[in-house]
Amino acid sequence: MSVGQGHDDHQHSSSTAAHGHAQRKGWLSSVVRIARPHSHDPVGSADLAVTGSDEGMRTLKLSVAVLAATGLIELSIVVLSGSVALLTDAIHNIADGLTAVPLGIAFWLGRRPPTKRYTYGYGRAEDLAGLFIVVMIAVSSGVAGWEAVNRLIHPQPVHHVGWVIAAGLVGFAGNELVALYRIRVGRRIGSAALVADGHHARTDGVTSLAVVAGAIGVAAGWPEADPVVGLVITIVILGVLKNAARDIYRRLMDAVDPELVDQVAVVLAGVPGIESVKDIRIRWVGHELWAEARVVSAGSMSLSEAHAISEEGHHRLLHELPRLAEVVLHTDPRCSDGLDPHAQVAHHFHRQTVG
Repeated sequence: MSVGQGHDDHQHSSSTAAHGHAQRKGWLSSVVRIARPHSHDPVGSADLAVTGSDEGMRTLKLSVAVLAATGLIELSIVVLSGSVALLTDAIHNIADGLTAVPLGIAFWLGRRPPTKRYTYGYGRAEDLAGLFIVVMIAVSSGVAGWEAVNRLIHPQPVHHVGWVIAAGLVGFAGNELVALYRIRVGRRIGSAALVADGHHARTDGVTSLAVVAGAIGVAAGWPEADPVVGLVITIVILGVLKNAARDIYRRLMDAVDPELVDQVAVVLAGVPGIESVKDIRIRWVGHELWAEARVVSAGSMSLSEAHAISEEGHHRLLHELPRLAEVVLHTDPRCSDGLDPHAQVAHHFHRQTVG
């Protein structure tokens, strides 16, 4: 038997829910309650998805406004200074705000219900948006490197160095604020794409610092300072690119923290009536976790008894794993006669399993 999504059959009285939540105390439970509003009614997981998407959309709107303001401030200084580096940084900041567009579309798509074609819903649109953001970071590193080399070959004079320094600091502050906000919210709602976009903003802040360092070097009488620092910053951006690409790759490959697998095994093994746990699988779908596993119970149990035990495991998992939205548990009977309950289909499966 299988225990499917908590939407349909995971309903409890308010007193039962209160009892379960009372067992979770401390700062960790507070964070979990903020990040994953837990509900035992049929729309609990739907509310979870909507809450995460709404918070992600608010983050995108605010960060786009900050980046646009930062870019406009830098452009106004460009008119006074004629700094090509600052012009590039300003255009970069404004253009990078556009990365919010595919991510916003992904959050919107993630709220759509599953269909007969997309039976798991549209949560994976976030991973596609994250892939686009990784490409944008790669383009940013290429542009930064190209500009640095071009500056070494064709030096450009910079006027009003003080204003350029001030604008570069504004660019750094704006991007760092956006980076901190996106990364914090992205981690809270479980969105790898939003975290990647936050790292992207951080690379842009570092680029703004390069403008400051270059301007200081020019003021000190070293005109090559700007392009040299630009090359160094390009290397830094490549490091951020590596981390962002790794995170998105792992999402696309259904990778999760191995500790989550261990946690599922421990939680289910602690349920009275479950004798062993096998074939644990967990994946991210958008910013939610979906899990499935096989549990073994005594074959002498009735169907209703085995179902009740699985529901207890289901219930405990929803309480113990932050961001968990979907759980499927399959119950295998432990046959006293030693027969394999899956013997009829065993020859169809030869892959190794996790458990």
